[in-house]
Amino acid sequence: MLTKQLDRDGLTHENGLDAQRLLPWPELNAPFEGSWCVIRPGTASTAHAHHEYEIFIAVAGSAVLESQGVRKPFVTGDIVHFTPGSEHRVINESDADFEMYSVWWDLDMTQRFAARHEGAQA
Repeated sequence: MLTKQLDRDGLTHENGLDAQRLLPWPELNAPFEGSWCVIRPGTASTAHAHHEYEIFIAVAGSAVLESQGVRKPFVTGDIVHFTPGSEHRVINESDADFEMYSVWWDLDMTQRFAARHEGAQA
C-alpha cells in the first residue's frame, strides 16, 4: 500500500485558492489528475473554463458554485461535474474553510494511461 500525504502547511496559492496537486503521482497509473483545494472564508476560486472534464467533491464545509451564470449551494458530500468549456468557480461565503477535491481528465490523459497500462501488461 502506498500513501501520499497531504501537506496542509505546504499548500500553494493558485487560482484564488490553496491547493496541493496529489495527482499525477508517478507510482500510480491513473487516467486523471487531481488536487486537494481549500477556499478560505470570504474568498473565491478564480472563474475559469478549460478543455478538460472536471468533477469537484465537497469534503468539508459549505460554499456556492457558480457556473454559466447559475449559483447553487455546494456542501459536504456533494459532487458536481463540469463539461469542457463551462466557466466555473467556488465561492466561500461562510466563516470557515471550504475543502474539496478536484479531479480532471481529457483524451490525452486517457491515452497516456492506456499506453502505460498496456506497457505494464507486456
